[in-house]
Amino acid sequence: MYNINETASHFVDPQFGFTPLCPEELPVKDGDKIVPALLEQLKYACKKTVSKDAHNRKAIWVASEKQKQFDLIEGDNVDVAWNSHCNIGELGFELLIDLPLITEYDYVVWKGIELTLHPYSSCYHDLSKKLSTGLIEYYKVNNIKNVIVGGLATDYCTYETCQDLSVFFNVILNLEGCRGVMPDTTEHALNDMFNMGIKIVNKTSDLKELFK
Repeated sequence: MYNINETASHFVDPQFGFTPLCPEELPVKDGDKIVPALLEQLKYACKKTVSKDAHNRKAIWVASEKQKQFDLIEGDNVDVAWNSHCNIGELGFELLIDLPLITEYDYVVWKGIELTLHPYSSCYHDLSKKLSTGLIEYYKVNNIKNVIVGGLATDYCTYETCQDLSVFFNVILNLEGCRGVMPDTTEHALNDMFNMGIKIVNKTSDLKELFK
């Protein structure tokens, strides 16, 4: 059983830029429907944290006519080109409606601000995972042992965040609070997380059995 007083809830990039409400960015099918599940998972945690992509249209990884999305690109902390998304000051950057205001979280990670960086994990600013965002340290200082994770997308940022957190904490993936980009990559991510020992619950209500 898990103890609420030792558990944090973490939302990975629950932003408009990853939903059909911003179709020109990186829309994930039904990405805008995860809010009720995310809000429910807060009931099982004493700390709530969130990460946000915080990008700029001038970033070196932004796709263009010459540099198509998913094309491999050169750079120490970029891998492939992506459509411009979650740009500061635009709708795509904002948290989904009805989620807590940014000032209501206990810890916030803004990632991908630098034009030469495109991290996926909430835990590190760089792909080599040497520059911490402080999220892991925050949990340690506050005696967190378990982290419930939900967000977008299951097969990218949520996946990498869960991997990094699982090195230090018991991780529970709230599948109802996630959506994936593609079925095959989502299936691979879920299988990999399961093999890492990450607990996966299909419904947020299943958390009740873990926190009796």
